[in-house]
Amino acid sequence: MIKTEDYFNRQIQLWGEATQASLENKKIAIIGAGGLGSSLALALGTSGIGQIDMVDFDIVSLHNIHRQIAFTLNDEEKLKAQVVVDLMKSKNPFLNATAYDISFEAFRELGNSYDLILDATDNLETREAIDAYAKSVNTPWIYASVELFNGQVCFFEEASFQVFNSSDHKPGGITAPIVMHIASLQANLALRYLAGLSVVKDKLYYLYFNDEGELITQKFGMPKN
Repeated sequence: MIKTEDYFNRQIQLWGEATQASLENKKIAIIGAGGLGSSLALALGTSGIGQIDMVDFDIVSLHNIHRQIAFTLNDEEKLKAQVVVDLMKSKNPFLNATAYDISFEAFRELGNSYDLILDATDNLETREAIDAYAKSVNTPWIYASVELFNGQVCFFEEASFQVFNSSDHKPGGITAPIVMHIASLQANLALRYLAGLSVVKDKLYYLYFNDEGELITQKFGMPKN
């Protein structure tokens, strides 16, 4: 029989048994099971969070696999959310997880409650809907997006999401490592928050490589509603 103190040994060393046990009562939703969602699931699915729900109605396509690390060639044409949930459960015997193979619009009508919502989508329209829903139910959410060698993350609590241009911009290309890099930052913010550690909220982190190949991080305070 696997014991929690053995499975989560390194995190317990980090913050103690009480904090680790507190994660068992936390519930999060990850909206999108593609590149960011795959990486978030692997980063957070084995952290001790009690309930992780994945929301995505899409299926795995061949062009997804190189940057969406939860999937293999054997998963082509399978439902993304279900594959990700199965992977998390195969790695963590203590996790409750559910796949919702529906749109976010349908998902929000279910009335589920969460401690935190994570955006892993790829369009501003859905992110605006997440922001509106999260504020309506008084739940914080973490925004993230990636393009080329760039990415940005923000923990939204009170700030307005309307600062973003609502044009239907489609990224021209994405490198696999930047997806994992941005998801890692997003996951760290989520885990710190859920564990009761300090997190800077309503500040946008923008990460990019300049022409010389130097990684630059810029921070911007977000306007309040």
